[in-house]
Amino acid sequence: MIAGTPVLDLDDAASLEAADSGGALRSAASGGAQVRATAAAVGEDALARLADLRPRSVVFVSGSGRAARAASLLVAALGERAGMPIVPVSALPPWVGPLDVVLVCGDDAGDPRLIDAVDRALRRGAEVVVAAPHEGPLRAAAAGRAALLQPRVQVLDHNRLLRFLAAGIAVLSAVDPARSGAAVPDLTELADVLDAEALRDGPHNEVFHNPAKTLAARMQQRGIVFAGDSPASAVLAEHGAEVLLAAAGRVASAVDLAEAVAANPRMVEAAGESAPGFDPLFHDEQLDGPAPVERLRVFVLSVDPDQVAARRRLAVFGGTGTGLVDADLISAEVDLLHSTLTDPTQPRPEEPGTGRGSEVEQLAVLALRLEMAAAYLRLIGAHGAATAGQGDYDGGRY
Repeated sequence: MIAGTPVLDLDDAASLEAADSGGALRSAASGGAQVRATAAAVGEDALARLADLRPRSVVFVSGSGRAARAASLLVAALGERAGMPIVPVSALPPWVGPLDVVLVCGDDAGDPRLIDAVDRALRRGAEVVVAAPHEGPLRAAAAGRAALLQPRVQVLDHNRLLRFLAAGIAVLSAVDPARSGAAVPDLTELADVLDAEALRDGPHNEVFHNPAKTLAARMQQRGIVFAGDSPASAVLAEHGAEVLLAAAGRVASAVDLAEAVAANPRMVEAAGESAPGFDPLFHDEQLDGPAPVERLRVFVLSVDPDQVAARRRLAVFGGTGTGLVDADLISAEVDLLHSTLTDPTQPRPEEPGTGRGSEVEQLAVLALRLEMAAAYLRLIGAHGAATAGQGDYDGGRY
């Protein structure tokens, strides 16, 4: 289905803010605040019991949704660089014991799997960290015996990925500072970078200078496919599709880039089938209105340091000449974000190959950008922008 004409203009900041009665933009922009809250908890010695601990493994027990996605994202990003096995699971494995650290993440303090994981891990002598609301049955299970990284910043459900990612980073930095800790960013610095990205993506910045608004504009009147060019960015593509559905009601597919490339001929064929006989050569959208086809756009999420090679992989989508399927490369300009945080008159020392930031840092920036773009899509495509079904959340204005 082709998206309708936008109700609001992306460059009309006053109208966007007035329409955002549910606080969708503020919630999406709060990724840095969530990461900083976790950094504050670590600074208050919330994970002191993990100091100098060298566990056999770190087990991520995750509830459904963003917690599981964050665990998969972190595992895919670290790969072989972690100094110990990182095991993402939905329930506590039977082999967990005193030699392991268990991080329990979720949104529901009444989730039986999380409660059981905390109870059994503690009884087996494992060190347990709970990154979930400290209330209800989960609070009774922890009972002062587990370290807590409870949520401090209230956001909408679909904007909680970065909080769980920060919890995973905090635990890995505490138990394995030499290898895993060196492969992940410092939480305070990551929060600063995410805040810089949120400022770039704010409603007062025009589309031309606003990566999130640009994404939202490019998604209008298109079928959407998110593709990742690495295992970690493929997980992020799934998060993008999930957020787009939850925030804007837009349906998108999430695949690996290789799968998108292989499916390109079929995508072109399927798009053309929606309007037999349509010839884009003689169609002028300003005179004839929107094209009577379902055009597709593939958004390739990339953390590849070689951007030339990354763009070369997209060439297949421009080779058909029909314009029915095209592709955009979406990457995180972490070096630009860092430059906004430093004195521009002082040259920032930069090691070779590190200007783009670590892979985890890039993935976090792209996650925030996707969430901001989804919020804009909701605001420009809905007559009533109040957010329903989100409990008592009221994030206020951006």
